[in-house]
Amino acid sequence: MSVSILGAGAFGTALAISLARTGQPVTLWARDRDHTSAMQHTRENTKRLAGHPFPATLTVSDDINAATNAQTLLIATPMQKLADFTTEHADRLSGKTLVACCKGIDLATNRGPIATLAHICAGSTTAILTGPSFAHDIAKGLPTALTLACADDKIGEQLQTQLSTDNLRLYRTTDTIGAELGGALKNVIAIACGATIGAGLGESARAAVMTRGYAEMQRLAQVLGAKPQTLSGLSGFGDLALTCTSEQSRNYSFGLSLGRNEPFDPNITVEGAKTAIAVSNMAKMHNIDMPLASAVAGILLQKITVSEAMEALLSRPLKKE
Repeated sequence: MSVSILGAGAFGTALAISLARTGQPVTLWARDRDHTSAMQHTRENTKRLAGHPFPATLTVSDDINAATNAQTLLIATPMQKLADFTTEHADRLSGKTLVACCKGIDLATNRGPIATLAHICAGSTTAILTGPSFAHDIAKGLPTALTLACADDKIGEQLQTQLSTDNLRLYRTTDTIGAELGGALKNVIAIACGATIGAGLGESARAAVMTRGYAEMQRLAQVLGAKPQTLSGLSGFGDLALTCTSEQSRNYSFGLSLGRNEPFDPNITVEGAKTAIAVSNMAKMHNIDMPLASAVAGILLQKITVSEAMEALLSRPLKKE
């Protein structure tokens, strides 16, 4: 069964490289013609993932019609652009197996990746690939474990076999809500952890933010119908541990810049920024106590400063764990 990756960012490119190393034909689609031409010429993505040559079975194309001829389509666009992309190409995506490869919550609709795909392409099979991973690690061939969530377990099992490689080990679940929310919410906590370190509050404070942030993730996810064990797996706790402790994480690095009051490259996609605002709104809607997510949203909306947010969090009433 053929595979195409729609979106030539770092993660989409890394997945394409890993899958093509198995010897199967893989198409990597990029919207920009100049970017496509450069990748075809150099046989690597010097713009988004430099230093990782393309296997011979990897084809790069800007032809969306050709790319969507594959039955399995991995959609690796940023979360806030997923709805527009899916709507634009709904006819081509209809009836296909669509695997979301992004993390977050749509600010306009409060939908996650699978819910967005299912809403726009009702006749397609939907799944999500998520979990603790950095694109460079996958492209290097380093061991990486991810969660594949699909409501139809038989199709999930087929995708698990099709998308696993020598270095990419997939664990499957039917809890699509939990997988979606774990990947989205950990980005918000990663921003908070980065701000904590950037403001000079120390490693102990970061550990506290991670732990209390994980509690917030569980509270919202369970109210929305997720299974607790999903949040304790790769797509929840595993991804939280990775992104809250490494400067390779864009969300953590963005948080560092907030804590240090330094500018951050506006060309770098930080999914947790919009997700924090969406999560804060959802917490109010469901009357769920999520002080860390609300603090991050307040900072991003310029309602409070990092110092004011930290002071407010530390002055909260004492309570049982």
